[in-house]
Amino acid sequence: MATRRKTRAPTVGFVSLGCPKAASDAEQILTRLRAEGYEISGSYDGADLVVVNTCGFIDAAVEESLDAIGEALAENGKVIVTGCLGAKKDAAGNDIVRAVHPKVLAVTGPHAMQEVMTAVHQHLPPLHDPFVDLVPPQGIRLTPDHYAYLKISEGCNHRCTFCIIPSLRGDLVSRPVGEVLREAEVLAEAGVKELLVISQDTSAYGVDVKYRTGFWGGKPVKTRLYDLCKELGKLGLWVRLHYVYPYPSVDDLIPLMAEGRILPYLDAPFQHASSRILKLMKRPASAEKVLDRIAAWRREVPDLTIRSTFITGFPGETEAEFNELLDFLDEAQLDRVGAFSYSPVEGAAANELPGALPEEVREERKARLLRHQEDISTQRLERKIGRRIKVLVDDIDEEGAIARSEGDAPDVDGLVYVTDGRDLEIGEFAEVSVIDCDVHDLYATLAVPK
Repeated sequence: MATRRKTRAPTVGFVSLGCPKAASDAEQILTRLRAEGYEISGSYDGADLVVVNTCGFIDAAVEESLDAIGEALAENGKVIVTGCLGAKKDAAGNDIVRAVHPKVLAVTGPHAMQEVMTAVHQHLPPLHDPFVDLVPPQGIRLTPDHYAYLKISEGCNHRCTFCIIPSLRGDLVSRPVGEVLREAEVLAEAGVKELLVISQDTSAYGVDVKYRTGFWGGKPVKTRLYDLCKELGKLGLWVRLHYVYPYPSVDDLIPLMAEGRILPYLDAPFQHASSRILKLMKRPASAEKVLDRIAAWRREVPDLTIRSTFITGFPGETEAEFNELLDFLDEAQLDRVGAFSYSPVEGAAANELPGALPEEVREERKARLLRHQEDISTQRLERKIGRRIKVLVDDIDEEGAIARSEGDAPDVDGLVYVTDGRDLEIGEFAEVSVIDCDVHDLYATLAVPK
């Protein structure tokens, strides 16, 4: 009797670069690939073709993405490109990716799952096996099992002069609130302990659909950030908000933090403090209003952690305006700060502004800002010494447990090193007592049970 030879499942190598929004796109593509029977490989070896998910925001990211595509072509030869760089054109209107790497099989822009799948089907048809359940309910994710990114919208309605994201990802498109809440519920059921809410402009969720009423659990829920957070807060998870513009509507979220429904954490990209520079950037809000708002937030939630990012060396920025920014940091007392020296990204309106600064000035101001902030961040952490806090364990090594507090987002903020935490489990919550700190991190021991 002849035996039936089992055909090997087609294998797709996957490289993902860029921000959490790009990672969320990658997770959707990976989930679809696995649902159709494709194997996923983290290396070029054994892959029948490679998908490279790119970033195209600043020049350094463009170079990194082009290098990754080149490496994939050299190592494998069959490459499909997706992500933000895929939507970028050069000065002549030609695709940047194809201009540099004409041998790629296909190029798509961001959040283009169907286009990617069409290209994969064309160059590597699926081997369908209807008798095997290939995908867990929560889909395929790039994060550890205990936390996940929850993307609530695509695109952005702002036209910040330093940014080309709207030309890459389009205008704001909010996901239906019921769909977002269902995804969150599935993630919670799969054991996720922390949801990181992301988008290009989280505060604007629902603006494009005029805060349309959706349905969740048989009851009406508005497509609005406050209503979404209120429902997410019922899942018993850590809910962390990223990319929150400081609109007045953000004030409504602070009581949810005070009640413990969502984490007392805001990632708000202020970008500068000079009113003239903010106007040139086409950014909302003034520094004075931001300072008043921060003070009001902290009166209601004293333990609120505020993270922000700033751009140094924007075209025309004077030394006096840069010093305004340093004075703002002294007054705002932000917990976490990231900084970028201005990058003249091709296609950004700010490139046409007068007063472009030399790269060495942009970089020197960035270094000075970060040095200035170090003392502030350290003092904010020192206030936690002697306190008992809750942490989420990310890893275990021979030195103990590596965890994060409510004030620490993965990859961008600090860590909590629990020196006697070797017996803890990854993904477990623990109570610890803070004993020391440095510029970025806390050091702690397991808290004595109450």
